[in-house]
Amino acid sequence: MSMKPSSSKKEGQSMRIAFEMNMDESYVQSMLDLLEDAIRTIQNKDNGGLSYEELYRNAYTLVLHKHGARLYKLMRSVIEEHLRKEVREAVEVSLYNDFLAVLNTQWQDHKVSMQVIKDVFMYMDRVYVKNNKVDEVQDLGLKLFKELVVNHAPIKSHLTNTLLDMVSKERRGEIVDRGAVKATCEMLMALGIKTRTVYEENFEQPFLEVSGEFFKMESQQFLSENCASVYVKKVEARIREEAERAKHYLDCSSEGPITSVVERELISVHMKTIVEMENSGVVYMLRNDKQEDLRCMYGLLARVENGLSCMCNAMKVYIGECGKTLVDSEGDISNTIAYVQSLLDLKERFDLFLKNSFCNDHMFKQAICSEFENIQNQNSKSPEYLSLFIDDKMKKGNKGLSEQELERVLDQTIVLFKFLQDKDIFERYYKQHLAKRLLNNRSISDDAEKNMISKLKTECGCQFTCKLEGMFKDVNISNTVNENYKNYIKNKGGTAEASSSSSSAASSSAATAAAVGTVDLNVRVLTTGYWPLPPCKIICNLPKEAELAFKSFKKFYLEDYSGRQLNLQPHLGHADVHANFFHRKESGEISNKRHILQVSTYQMCVLMLFNRTSSYKYSDIVVESNIPEKELKRALLSLSVGKVQQRVLLKHPKSRDISGEDEFAVNDQFSSKLFRVKIQTALGSKGESDPERQETRQKVDDDRKHEIEAAIVRIMKARKEQEHNVLISEVTGLLRSRFLPSPSSIKNRIESLIEREYLVRSPNDSFRVWWLSGL
Repeated sequence: MSMKPSSSKKEGQSMRIAFEMNMDESYVQSMLDLLEDAIRTIQNKDNGGLSYEELYRNAYTLVLHKHGARLYKLMRSVIEEHLRKEVREAVEVSLYNDFLAVLNTQWQDHKVSMQVIKDVFMYMDRVYVKNNKVDEVQDLGLKLFKELVVNHAPIKSHLTNTLLDMVSKERRGEIVDRGAVKATCEMLMALGIKTRTVYEENFEQPFLEVSGEFFKMESQQFLSENCASVYVKKVEARIREEAERAKHYLDCSSEGPITSVVERELISVHMKTIVEMENSGVVYMLRNDKQEDLRCMYGLLARVENGLSCMCNAMKVYIGECGKTLVDSEGDISNTIAYVQSLLDLKERFDLFLKNSFCNDHMFKQAICSEFENIQNQNSKSPEYLSLFIDDKMKKGNKGLSEQELERVLDQTIVLFKFLQDKDIFERYYKQHLAKRLLNNRSISDDAEKNMISKLKTECGCQFTCKLEGMFKDVNISNTVNENYKNYIKNKGGTAEASSSSSSAASSSAATAAAVGTVDLNVRVLTTGYWPLPPCKIICNLPKEAELAFKSFKKFYLEDYSGRQLNLQPHLGHADVHANFFHRKESGEISNKRHILQVSTYQMCVLMLFNRTSSYKYSDIVVESNIPEKELKRALLSLSVGKVQQRVLLKHPKSRDISGEDEFAVNDQFSSKLFRVKIQTALGSKGESDPERQETRQKVDDDRKHEIEAAIVRIMKARKEQEHNVLISEVTGLLRSRFLPSPSSIKNRIESLIEREYLVRSPNDSFRVWWLSGL
């Protein structure tokens, strides 16, 4: 080898030296032979005496002198020969005798030898391989091992079958060599050179197919042998087992695919069967309060598409059935309170399921709300019943409820209130019941009443509760007026023989008589627009004492509030009457029993008549009292044929029917353990009768007409012009918070406004309406 300078140094420039390099063919061949022997020695693990520095320098020289292709070809051929003759034959010999152990040993030896060879040919990797875009030494070794060993037909099929068989054995409970399987999977992943193709082709794809068939058969066995809850637990255990297998000795990337197979075969295919399984499915769990089983099923079905929808639909069907049963049996439930309480209990049950079993899932929450809304609106009496339920809880004497418990009940009723579509009907009933509680002084507390009104205001706005708040304002003002009136009476003095109370502008409520011979009058002065109570068209003949007391109050009131008009409403008042019953004993001695009778104003008027004479015919009572017959019969029935402990009058003949010739007399034998006896008014069944309910509905419908028209006007004033169907949709959205108007009712109101020339149809499009701004 000779080297000569090709250029000389020029003045002012640095000297560059280039060498002409010539290598004899024999010298090149000797280096190739040396490297070939070295590769074989390395592959035979007998490389202790090799000089790696000399080997690297020879490889470097060959590449530097443009013999990289020959060197690369030599290296490849030696590796191929070794893999074909040594490695493959060794593996084939062990196919049925410690196959995986031999394969893994050969693979480990190959990896070690290729690492050493890579170091020797490092310069070739950096220069020749990069410039000629061929496989790097390390990648070449992987590809050759894959092609010549792993993909060799007998080895390939046996490898796949061996791995599948070992997994199958472990699924059956047998012990297998996890380390061998893990090492083999790692080998397959490495042979893919940054891809999963080799692993997928040689193991994962057939593994998933075989697993699918296995789980398909297993699912049939599970379903035939187990109930839904046990099936769910076994599937959960299978999923954990397969995930653990993938983590511990398969490639971790297999966890997702194998889990998907388990979920498909054990859950997706059978989810409807699991959910609807008789005597163990979702309905059974809901019916028997199996919260933990439901939680497990929820977690399992959450893994698959549409799994939770399937479970949610089953729950909705069950809620619907429970609601239908409740609504259908409503006619058999004499106590409306029990009906609403049953609804609240049902809602509370499903709230617990939502929290403890369904993880507050939004879909389940929406489904529960939707079904309870349907239940509430299936029963046209729901607004009335809900108001009656609240009325019962807000009355005095409701034992067993603390403030916290009452607050909880009110919160529950507000939830049912949200589900009502006809909130305006509820508002009408609630006003009536609140008015009676306030006028009869039966509210459990003002704070509780105001708290409930606050809750309603939060839900529906101030317009919904403005009249309710006005009723409280009237009561507070009335209390002040009564205090002033008592001072007025104290200064002027007055006498009377009975203690009574009456209503003004809507009602009056009684207080205990201060003393015999005086009237302790307590008047509620009520604003007509706030109170939903019907006015009394016929004023009864009050006892002289009560009439004088009212006239005295009226005179006092109008002195301070001139220009106002007071109308007495006796049908809403009540009174405390001091009564003496003279009972003749067998000895002839007459005993005097005294009681205070708590009665309505009409009952007071009837009883005071008997101070004149001991008996009256019904026809005479009608004339003397001037009480409307319907109210008079109700008062007489309560006094004469009501509860035995409350029969202060005797009726002849004894029946619940009253005719003109029926005679009533004082019951001198009346006795009671109580000094203060409350005479219940004969109200019939709790709640309105059907005719009364129809009358209420008609009033609501009349009010709705005005509300619909107001909504139409409000929208059209803003829009000026609107398409007919869009207008209907906007009106529905505007009124939805109070009631759900039907499209036909909105159309009728639009036609009415057109007839009254508030609106006009577009001349170019009959489906559009215009607002006549001039009106």
